Amino acid sequence: MDQQVTDRPTGSLIQPPPAAEAFYSEVLRLMAKSDIPFLVSGTYALASYTGIDRPTKDVDVFAKAGDALKMLAFFKEHEFDVEMVDDRWLARVTRGKLFVDIIYNMPTVTTHVTDEWFEGAPETELFGANVRLVPPTQFIWSKIFVQDHHRYDGADVAHMILKRHKEINWEQLLSHMELYWEVLLIALLNFRFIYPSEREVVPKWLMDELLERLKDQADVKGPGKRVCRGRIFSPRDYSIDVDQWGFSEAVGNLEEQYGSD
Repeated sequence: MDQQVTDRPTGSLIQPPPAAEAFYSEVLRLMAKSDIPFLVSGTYALASYTGIDRPTKDVDVFAKAGDALKMLAFFKEHEFDVEMVDDRWLARVTRGKLFVDIIYNMPTVTTHVTDEWFEGAPETELFGANVRLVPPTQFIWSKIFVQDHHRYDGADVAHMILKRHKEINWEQLLSHMELYWEVLLIALLNFRFIYPSEREVVPKWLMDELLERLKDQADVKGPGKRVCRGRIFSPRDYSIDVDQWGFSEAVGNLEEQYGSD
């Protein structure tokens, strides 16, 4: 059964200019009527979960890739402008300079939306439309890799852990992050440093597991190939590593390792 976000402070959601509010209301109401599954994320989800207010230029919704295409077709039929901004992860419903982003994957790492994201997604009201929010677990997963010179979402991750730790499915989060467990460990250590009095909200078993992996890793010889995984966080900030300093991309060069056909 879907949860309700019940402890959001009254009036905590940011009020955009009237024209933007009317546009967001119309789009979200139509989305809700379309019966195409979607989840609200970004600033409005953060505000609903934590009460943090900050300006934003748009509304972000998450949908499965196939449903994003259906949503574009639906809004085109309703005489909205639509565009596929980047076929790898982002579509958009627009009117003039106003837009609602439809996200179905993260641009630098495979974090695509699946049916699992909708399980237990809490409900709330936004701009007069009944919507569901990205659950805290997936919210963290979608934010944890955003570490660019011009945008760093580490504070969003820390605040979500602080305010919604009881609702985070820690086993599921670890499963999502198996390949990038060090990134999860960094985020948790960051939380512990920021909130030393709140360390116990992160399960002890999870910290023990990640630290044991770190210990095991120390006993294993490092890779012989120079690899930079920084481009998972920010392609532009770490472009020099690959373009000039001789590092390989995050996945390495499989042809060199295994040979070509």
